[in-house]
Amino acid sequence: MSSPSLSPASQFIVGVDLGGTNIVVSSMSLDGSRLFGAQSEPTHAQEGADAVVARMARMVNTTIDITTHEAGVPRSAVLGVGIGAPGTVDRQRGLVLAAPNLKWYDFPLIERMAALTGLPVRIDNDANCATYGEWWLGAARGGTNVVGVTIGTGVGGGIIVDRHVYHGSSDAAGEIGHITIDLNGRRCGCGNYGCLEAYASGSAIAERAREALHNDESSVLPSLVDGDVSRITAAVVYEAAGRGDALALEIVRDTAKYLGAGIANLLNVFNPDVVVIAGGVTQAGEALFGPLRTEVRRRAFKSVSDSCRIVPGTLPGTAGVVGAVASFISQTTGQPPA
Repeated sequence: MSSPSLSPASQFIVGVDLGGTNIVVSSMSLDGSRLFGAQSEPTHAQEGADAVVARMARMVNTTIDITTHEAGVPRSAVLGVGIGAPGTVDRQRGLVLAAPNLKWYDFPLIERMAALTGLPVRIDNDANCATYGEWWLGAARGGTNVVGVTIGTGVGGGIIVDRHVYHGSSDAAGEIGHITIDLNGRRCGCGNYGCLEAYASGSAIAERAREALHNDESSVLPSLVDGDVSRITAAVVYEAAGRGDALALEIVRDTAKYLGAGIANLLNVFNPDVVVIAGGVTQAGEALFGPLRTEVRRRAFKSVSDSCRIVPGTLPGTAGVVGAVASFISQTTGQPPA
């Protein structure tokens, strides 16, 4: 993959984090030491797949131009493009099998992007990439076996075993948000009942807060959204908790318990040395992580929990891009990035 005439610090991969809301693109050197051309633009998924891919390709080519200029390297020093895509993917065939937020099904992403950029392209699930990014250069650096949990509109995840992303037999491993934590619980967007995502995602946190307000008139939450409770988001709940609001603190503590139960299950199955939690939920700080760690210790085997660090991600906004680069390297060479 690499050019013997250039050092790893002078060869680059373009990483793309494709989301339902935004597309983030940067280039990164093979050794992870240099980053150029960082860009973010709205996805505008409603415009259709062709328009989104054209936007991605334009951003990639702009990033390459910036990289070659600022790093002082030829275009041939850019070796390829790694993409973290939402939903289920088929890495071998280069397909996004199902990305409901984009309304993409069996979409040939590698073929389209390769045609528009003239470069080799690799894809993986976006949560796998976020976990791999935190493993390579973030909070899980140095770990051998890692579980990543990404919390946003939904709950995603990634699993790293012996420094490689574990994909399972059909490229669908790591759907941590769909661990069942309550057999007769809330209906999840996937159609099942009692999924972790139905309790701990950003949208679920906001929904639980709105429900709780029916029985609590003392909370500051309505005042933070000018009385329009439909505007309550998880971030608003975290802000209220930071102000000491009792209802918001209860929502955060309950979220910690739900996450703790799910993570304890994962610890007992995979025995990782690091669990990294990324996404907006990390704004809650120790109000979340303190009771979460307590719940994990209560539920997981002691030897398992004692050997595992549970940490917030340290690459907000860039973990997916960094992981997409790492995934390109791993898929191309068969080895994890150094």
